Amino acid sequence: MGKTKNNKFKRPSFSPDGLSATPVKQTVEESEDEDSPAAELLEKLQSPSADVREYACASISRVVQQTQTIPGFLQRDAVRKIGPLLLDRSLAVRETAAGALRNLSACGGPEVCEDMVREDVLTPLSALLRECCAGFDVSSSSTVKGHKHTVEDVANEAVNLLWNLCESSSRAVSVFNKTGLLDVFLHCLQRHSQNMELAISAAHCLHTATEENAELMRSVNAAVFGVLENILFSTHTSLEYTLLRTLAAGSLWNLKSSLSPAQQSQTLTALATTLSHSLSLDAGQLIPELWRAESARLSKETTSAAESGRTDERLACPEVEEMEEDVRDEKMNGRKPNGRISKTRNDIYDLLPRDRLELREAKALLSAQQTSLEIIVNMYCSDEPSDDEWEEMSSSDESEMCADGRSDTNSSLFSPLCLSAELHTILLNHNIPQQVLKKAEFPSAAALEICSKDLTWKYLLKKMQRVQCRALTCLHNILSSMDTEFLGGASGLQAVAQHLSSLVFSSEEALKDEEFLEAVTSALRSLLQIMASKNIPQCMTPHQLMSFCETASSCELLSVRVNALAILGITGSSLAKEKNTTDSLQLIGNALLNIAMKDSNLVVCGEALDALFDVFADGDEAESAGKNINLLSSLKALQPGFRAKLRKEGKGKYSPDQLCVLDNMRINLKRFISYLENLQRK
Repeated sequence: MGKTKNNKFKRPSFSPDGLSATPVKQTVEESEDEDSPAAELLEKLQSPSADVREYACASISRVVQQTQTIPGFLQRDAVRKIGPLLLDRSLAVRETAAGALRNLSACGGPEVCEDMVREDVLTPLSALLRECCAGFDVSSSSTVKGHKHTVEDVANEAVNLLWNLCESSSRAVSVFNKTGLLDVFLHCLQRHSQNMELAISAAHCLHTATEENAELMRSVNAAVFGVLENILFSTHTSLEYTLLRTLAAGSLWNLKSSLSPAQQSQTLTALATTLSHSLSLDAGQLIPELWRAESARLSKETTSAAESGRTDERLACPEVEEMEEDVRDEKMNGRKPNGRISKTRNDIYDLLPRDRLELREAKALLSAQQTSLEIIVNMYCSDEPSDDEWEEMSSSDESEMCADGRSDTNSSLFSPLCLSAELHTILLNHNIPQQVLKKAEFPSAAALEICSKDLTWKYLLKKMQRVQCRALTCLHNILSSMDTEFLGGASGLQAVAQHLSSLVFSSEEALKDEEFLEAVTSALRSLLQIMASKNIPQCMTPHQLMSFCETASSCELLSVRVNALAILGITGSSLAKEKNTTDSLQLIGNALLNIAMKDSNLVVCGEALDALFDVFADGDEAESAGKNINLLSSLKALQPGFRAKLRKEGKGKYSPDQLCVLDNMRINLKRFISYLENLQRK
């Protein structure tokens, strides 16, 4: 059967809050649209009036949230025109210019970020960050007269812009390394007691910039670890501090190779403590409490404002309302060539007004838990061998291809090189596997109801779902990496299987969510592989699995369809070893044959054939079921079409690795037909 290699998280390409990171293509038609606001707004950037320049930048930051307007700005050289305003003499202009570029990078996607780096936006951005850093200590009471903008506000927008660029551009990370911006970010982190928003933004960016960054390692010294450890060991109890500590833990994990062995032991324990605390918090209880606290506070402020005859603009939240209109379903499930799962994040300028304290706390809680789970995922699979090294560690007969064309390794038999005995013990001692399993449950009904009814809290729904999906991916890696005895042996695995079954069959809506489907099918596939290898009875009936796999097989996401077929194959091969399972095997066999003959994607067809080979490879029950469904004649009938389609579509549609696997499948199909013919002659 197909084998599952542990997933690894890459830093986000853009947002858990839901904005699409789909690259924006420049088109002449759009850029020349007479109704486009780009020309007028870009012209205003040259105004001698600071107020006009500020207005233009603020307007651009709002307009580009409508992604169809972005090509018009890019065609008119917007980046080169806005970039110099990062060093404008007005702090207000600096902040809104950084906000405009930040939104352009977030809404435009990776291609726009690369364009911005090529347009040399990093030169004024780096200079701005250094100026801000130098001005922190003298800016606390020196806001520009008549304005609310501070140096730290400007720095926060600049840091978020750099964060976006580093997520999408290796050139931006290289500039981060070469310009010595690490010191600037340490200074921002140290401002956490004065400006938590800035510290969290800097922590996010540092978490991104430190990942797989060997060049930066040369700049890491005791001062870097000192700042991160001071945050890690802080005792503040707010949820924003929980997020800050979690991000610091992520950066320390990325930089762990620079620590001495003695330091590593202490640091790993502190990391596990931080992650465990984050996951131990009950979002289902805390989110309703925060919502009620906000409602009470806002009601009191509204009454106070009415009595004084004034209108408090802070009570409105138009930014979130705009987000509700602009948010699109994000395309989350892309995978990087190295097997890491790409994540996306929504980074919209001024999305949450600062007075929405409780909403910010709720967002911080969910972000901390999502980040914690992503760090744990990488703990179970970081520093893994390259694809070539994986192939050398498995025989050519066992080597197979994942849905996305990456080579896979039999996770039930292979323990990742990175999971040292010490780290393994630390994670177990902090109950990490149990906490991950808990987070894999559906969000609480109370939290879902509150967020569904309140427009300003509604976007947290997606964040709660994403925490669950990250937990399922994390569970997949834990199952693939840990000895089953540490999971409670056979009874423990059956309990996990019951848990996953309850997730699969308790919500029809969940089965329509591709991200959830990918996460739950990966975890279920890994679990069933382990149980089958140890002859542990499975808890789902064939009819339940058929219902689930029917839904998953119709999903557009290739990895979900392949996982579903693998699950059918694993289940069928286990049933073939039991008595009186002919009817169930016929059910599974017919489903696999139907997909192998009719699916338009050869990778899916190949996986269906592979599953058929496993299910009907041996045993009296399999032989009887195979005859009843005319397996031999069906395979003979599809063989010419499979070969012809492989010759016709292969090179233009599939990668070299996929073609190699598909060609092996063609050979295996021929061999399996010969095997069935020999059985028939007996």
